[in-house]
Amino acid sequence: MAHAAGRTDAGVHASGMAVSFATPREWAPERLQRALSGLLPGDCWVESIRPMRTGFHARKSAIERRYRYDIGTDALAWSPFRRRLEWALDLPLDVALLREAALPVLGTHDFRAFAARLPPKPHYECTVRRAEWVVRSGEAGVSFHIEGDRFLHHMVRFLTGTIVDIALGRRPVADMNALLLRTDNLDTSPPAPPQGLFFTGAVYPPDWYLDVADVSP
Repeated sequence: MAHAAGRTDAGVHASGMAVSFATPREWAPERLQRALSGLLPGDCWVESIRPMRTGFHARKSAIERRYRYDIGTDALAWSPFRRRLEWALDLPLDVALLREAALPVLGTHDFRAFAARLPPKPHYECTVRRAEWVVRSGEAGVSFHIEGDRFLHHMVRFLTGTIVDIALGRRPVADMNALLLRTDNLDTSPPAPPQGLFFTGAVYPPDWYLDVADVSP
Protein backbone atom coordinates (compact mmCIF):
# COMPACT_ATOMS: atom_id res chain seq x y z
CA MET A 1 0.00 0.00 0.00
CA ALA A 2 1.09 3.60 -0.50
CA HIS A 3 0.05 6.97 0.80
CA ALA A 4 -0.13 10.29 -1.02
CA ALA A 5 0.57 13.84 0.03
CA GLY A 6 1.08 17.24 -1.57
CA ARG A 7 4.24 18.54 -3.25
CA THR A 8 7.29 18.91 -1.04
CA ASP A 9 9.47 21.97 -0.86
CA ALA A 10 12.82 21.95 0.95
CA GLY A 11 12.28 18.33 1.76
CA VAL A 12 9.33 18.34 4.11
CA HIS A 13 6.97 21.16 3.23
CA ALA A 14 3.69 20.10 1.64
CA SER A 15 2.26 23.01 -0.33
CA GLY A 16 -1.45 23.69 0.12
CA MET A 17 -3.87 21.20 1.66
CA ALA A 18 -2.36 17.74 1.90
CA VAL A 19 -4.48 14.58 2.05
CA SER A 20 -3.51 10.97 2.68
CA PHE A 21 -5.05 7.73 1.47
CA ALA A 22 -4.09 4.13 0.76
CA THR A 23 -3.67 2.85 -2.79
CA PRO A 24 -2.55 -0.42 -4.41
CA ARG A 25 1.24 -0.39 -4.68
CA GLU A 26 1.17 -0.78 -8.47
CA TRP A 27 -0.71 2.50 -9.02
CA ALA A 28 1.71 5.01 -10.55
CA PRO A 29 1.60 8.44 -8.84
CA GLU A 30 1.60 10.32 -12.18
CA ARG A 31 -1.43 8.41 -13.52
CA LEU A 32 -3.27 8.72 -10.22
CA GLN A 33 -2.65 12.47 -10.21
CA ARG A 34 -4.19 12.88 -13.66
CA ALA A 35 -7.16 10.67 -12.75
CA LEU A 36 -7.92 12.54 -9.54
CA SER A 37 -7.61 15.95 -11.21
CA GLY A 38 -10.11 14.81 -13.81
CA LEU A 39 -12.63 13.72 -11.16
CA LEU A 40 -12.39 16.74 -8.83
CA PRO A 41 -14.53 19.91 -9.18
CA GLY A 42 -13.15 22.68 -11.38
CA ASP A 43 -11.91 24.74 -8.43
CA CYS A 44 -9.74 21.88 -7.10
CA TRP A 45 -6.65 20.17 -8.50
CA VAL A 46 -3.95 17.73 -7.42
CA GLU A 47 -0.57 19.41 -7.62
CA SER A 48 1.46 16.24 -7.09
CA ILE A 49 1.48 12.90 -5.31
CA ARG A 50 4.22 11.50 -3.11
CA PRO A 51 4.39 7.90 -1.83
CA MET A 52 4.56 7.83 1.98
CA ARG A 53 5.26 5.13 4.54
CA THR A 54 2.39 3.05 5.93
CA GLY A 55 0.77 4.82 8.85
CA PHE A 56 1.24 8.35 7.48
CA HIS A 57 -1.65 10.72 8.21
CA ALA A 58 -1.77 14.13 6.50
CA ARG A 59 -3.05 15.85 9.66
CA LYS A 60 -1.68 13.81 12.57
CA SER A 61 1.83 13.32 11.16
CA ALA A 62 2.48 17.04 10.66
CA ILE A 63 4.93 18.71 13.02
CA GLU A 64 4.12 22.23 11.82
CA ARG A 65 1.15 23.98 10.21
CA ARG A 66 1.16 27.25 8.28
CA TYR A 67 -1.67 29.72 7.73
CA ARG A 68 -2.10 33.10 6.05
CA TYR A 69 -4.84 35.65 6.63
CA ASP A 70 -5.40 38.35 3.97
CA ILE A 71 -6.98 41.73 4.71
CA GLY A 72 -7.90 44.33 2.10
CA THR A 73 -7.50 47.88 3.37
CA ASP A 74 -8.37 49.67 0.11
CA ALA A 75 -11.76 50.29 -1.52
CA LEU A 76 -11.01 47.73 -4.26
CA ALA A 77 -11.18 45.00 -1.62
CA TRP A 78 -14.96 45.09 -2.11
CA SER A 79 -14.67 44.05 -5.75
CA PRO A 80 -16.20 40.65 -6.59
CA PHE A 81 -12.73 39.45 -7.55
CA ARG A 82 -11.30 40.01 -4.07
CA ARG A 83 -14.00 40.11 -1.40
CA ARG A 84 -14.56 36.34 -1.58
CA LEU A 85 -10.87 35.73 -0.79
CA GLU A 86 -10.03 38.31 1.89
CA TRP A 87 -11.47 40.43 4.67
CA ALA A 88 -12.69 43.56 2.86
CA LEU A 89 -11.97 45.87 5.77
CA ASP A 90 -11.47 49.06 3.71
CA LEU A 91 -9.87 50.83 6.70
CA PRO A 92 -6.26 51.92 7.20
CA LEU A 93 -4.32 49.74 9.66
CA ASP A 94 -1.32 50.80 11.71
CA VAL A 95 1.23 48.23 10.56
CA ALA A 96 3.57 49.01 13.46
CA LEU A 97 0.77 48.22 15.92
CA LEU A 98 -0.09 45.03 14.03
CA ARG A 99 3.47 43.82 14.39
CA GLU A 100 3.80 44.88 18.01
CA ALA A 101 0.59 43.11 18.95
CA ALA A 102 1.74 39.90 17.24
CA LEU A 103 5.00 39.64 19.23
CA PRO A 104 3.46 38.16 22.42
CA VAL A 105 1.97 35.33 20.33
CA LEU A 106 5.43 33.87 19.63
CA GLY A 107 6.50 30.96 21.81
CA THR A 108 4.55 28.39 23.78
CA HIS A 109 1.33 29.59 25.41
CA ASP A 110 -2.10 28.47 26.52
CA PHE A 111 -4.27 29.88 23.72
CA ARG A 112 -7.61 29.18 25.40
CA ALA A 113 -8.61 32.85 25.01
CA PHE A 114 -8.26 32.52 21.24
CA ALA A 115 -10.22 29.29 20.82
CA ALA A 116 -13.88 28.63 20.09
CA ARG A 117 -15.96 27.51 23.05
CA LEU A 118 -16.24 23.81 22.28
CA PRO A 119 -16.10 20.71 24.51
CA PRO A 120 -12.92 20.91 26.66
CA LYS A 121 -9.63 19.78 25.13
CA PRO A 122 -6.87 17.84 26.91
CA HIS A 123 -4.77 21.00 26.69
CA TYR A 124 -4.74 24.34 24.89
CA GLU A 125 -0.98 24.74 24.61
CA CYS A 126 0.47 25.63 21.21
CA THR A 127 3.92 26.72 20.10
CA VAL A 128 3.93 29.52 17.54
CA ARG A 129 7.20 29.97 15.65
CA ARG A 130 6.14 32.75 13.28
CA ALA A 131 3.56 35.52 13.65
CA GLU A 132 4.38 38.13 11.04
CA TRP A 133 2.38 40.89 9.35
CA VAL A 134 3.42 41.59 5.76
CA VAL A 135 2.32 44.55 3.61
CA ARG A 136 0.85 43.29 0.35
CA SER A 137 2.00 44.69 -3.00
CA GLY A 138 0.14 47.58 -4.59
CA GLU A 139 -1.07 48.92 -1.23
CA ALA A 140 -3.83 46.28 -1.35
CA GLY A 141 -3.63 45.56 2.36
CA VAL A 142 -1.79 43.24 4.72
CA SER A 143 -1.33 39.52 5.31
CA PHE A 144 -0.82 37.73 8.63
CA HIS A 145 1.55 34.74 8.35
CA ILE A 146 1.51 32.35 11.29
CA GLU A 147 3.23 29.00 11.80
CA GLY A 148 3.08 26.61 14.73
CA ASP A 149 2.98 23.02 15.88
CA ARG A 150 -0.82 23.03 16.27
CA PHE A 151 -3.78 25.41 16.17
CA LEU A 152 -7.06 25.46 18.06
CA HIS A 153 -10.48 25.83 16.43
CA HIS A 154 -10.81 29.41 15.07
CA MET A 155 -7.51 30.35 16.76
CA VAL A 156 -6.04 32.22 13.77
CA ARG A 157 -9.28 34.14 13.21
CA PHE A 158 -9.54 35.14 16.89
CA LEU A 159 -5.92 36.28 16.88
CA THR A 160 -6.45 38.26 13.68
CA GLY A 161 -9.64 39.91 14.91
CA THR A 162 -8.04 40.95 18.20
CA ILE A 163 -4.84 42.26 16.62
CA VAL A 164 -6.84 44.25 14.05
CA ASP A 165 -8.87 45.85 16.86
CA ILE A 166 -5.57 46.92 18.45
CA ALA A 167 -4.33 48.35 15.14
CA LEU A 168 -7.60 50.31 14.81
CA GLY A 169 -7.13 51.81 18.28
CA ARG A 170 -10.08 49.95 19.78
CA ARG A 171 -8.03 48.27 22.50
CA PRO A 172 -4.45 48.56 23.87
CA VAL A 173 -1.50 46.42 22.83
CA ALA A 174 -1.16 45.23 26.44
CA ASP A 175 -4.38 43.25 25.98
CA MET A 176 -2.49 40.55 24.07
CA ASN A 177 -0.38 39.60 27.09
CA ALA A 178 -3.44 39.77 29.35
CA LEU A 179 -5.50 37.53 27.07
CA LEU A 180 -2.78 34.87 26.99
CA LEU A 181 -3.29 34.51 30.75
CA ARG A 182 -7.06 34.08 30.53
CA THR A 183 -8.88 30.77 30.79
CA ASP A 184 -11.83 31.87 28.61
CA ASN A 185 -12.45 33.94 25.49
CA LEU A 186 -14.99 36.35 27.03
CA ASP A 187 -12.76 39.40 26.53
CA THR A 188 -11.35 38.42 23.15
CA SER A 189 -12.38 40.40 20.07
CA PRO A 190 -14.77 38.72 17.60
CA PRO A 191 -13.00 36.43 15.14
CA ALA A 192 -12.06 37.78 11.72
CA PRO A 193 -14.40 36.57 8.94
CA PRO A 194 -13.54 33.18 7.42
CA GLN A 195 -12.96 34.22 3.81
CA GLY A 196 -9.50 35.69 4.45
CA LEU A 197 -8.03 32.54 6.00
CA PHE A 198 -5.86 30.15 4.02
CA PHE A 199 -4.04 26.98 5.06
CA THR A 200 -0.74 27.27 3.20
CA GLY A 201 1.09 24.11 4.13
CA ALA A 202 2.37 21.56 6.60
CA VAL A 203 5.78 20.19 7.55
CA TYR A 204 6.41 16.46 7.94
CA PRO A 205 9.47 14.59 9.26
CA PRO A 206 11.65 13.35 6.35
CA ASP A 207 11.43 9.73 7.48
CA TRP A 208 7.74 9.58 6.49
CA TYR A 209 8.71 9.82 2.80
CA LEU A 210 9.36 6.57 0.96
CA ASP A 211 11.64 8.46 -1.44
CA VAL A 212 13.43 10.32 1.36
CA ALA A 213 16.72 9.97 -0.52
CA ASP A 214 15.33 12.41 -3.09
CA VAL A 215 14.21 14.95 -0.49
CA SER A 216 16.50 17.97 -0.27
CA PRO A 217 17.81 18.72 3.24
